[in-house]
Amino acid sequence: MNGDTLHSIGDLARRTGLTVKAIRFYADCGIVPPTQRSPAGYRRYGTEAVARLELVRTLRDLGLDLPTIRRVVDQELPLAEVAAAQADALAVQIRLLRRRHAVLTAVARRGSTPEEMDLMHRLAQLTEDERRRLAGDFLDAVFGGLHTDPRFAGIARSLTPELPENPTAEQVEAWIELAELCQDVDFRAAVRRLVERYARPASEGAHPGLRRHLVAAVRDLAGPALAAGIGPASAEAGPVVAALLAEVAATLGRPAGEEVRQHLLEELETAQDPRWERYLRLLAVVNGWPAPESLAPVLDWSLRALRSPAAG
Repeated sequence: MNGDTLHSIGDLARRTGLTVKAIRFYADCGIVPPTQRSPAGYRRYGTEAVARLELVRTLRDLGLDLPTIRRVVDQELPLAEVAAAQADALAVQIRLLRRRHAVLTAVARRGSTPEEMDLMHRLAQLTEDERRRLAGDFLDAVFGGLHTDPRFAGIARSLTPELPENPTAEQVEAWIELAELCQDVDFRAAVRRLVERYARPASEGAHPGLRRHLVAAVRDLAGPALAAGIGPASAEAGPVVAALLAEVAATLGRPAGEEVRQHLLEELETAQDPRWERYLRLLAVVNGWPAPESLAPVLDWSLRALRSPAAG
């Protein structure tokens, strides 16, 4: 052996941290064969066996099967090629595990029935094309007949969920809930009503910029009143109500009377649906966007103030 030191199987076990049984197994598989045997028949290994065993242990820890490991250590397969294939396989497993984790987390959090769990599992396993079809069906139900209007084409795009190729467990869980909402017939009808109100021509009491205007007006006028602790049923809320009515009346081109008040109430009640805000929050998670601002508190304050005799 040209003076090379030979090691017993016990020495090899101490140097590599592997058990004697594991080293014997790798030797019997031909992955790390002994360099020679002693006159008494004991296995003896050269110094290269230490490096070979350490490589084998690393490859096993990374999940490679024994036939592949043997070809790598025998230099029949390039390590880089094997690593790339293994990384691709692991990426698939990680995506699958994220989906399973999301489903199980949702089931535990909701206390779901077996039927609900089955639905969530199927929603989590949808392909990209299937997810697009599901979202497309929802948007068709909501915007059907209005796609040619440039306003709605842009809105529809902004409401389209796009789960990334490698989503987090949080994104998968959000997608599951979002998909359930998209298939909710009552929710579809509610959003359709919201869109139809937005789409009404000015001759029917709507205005192209009213929806955006209402959101801004409620946030800018009612928000500070809410933050200041002004009660919606108090006389102090009166100037805020008057300002809201004046903003909407100017947009509609009408006097700030009872008709405008009723119109504003209807618009805010439509926008107050908690499912709509939930959809927007889930959409932000799925698409990796910042969480949208919640208008629920200021919408509620405004509605209560508009209905209050003291504030009006």
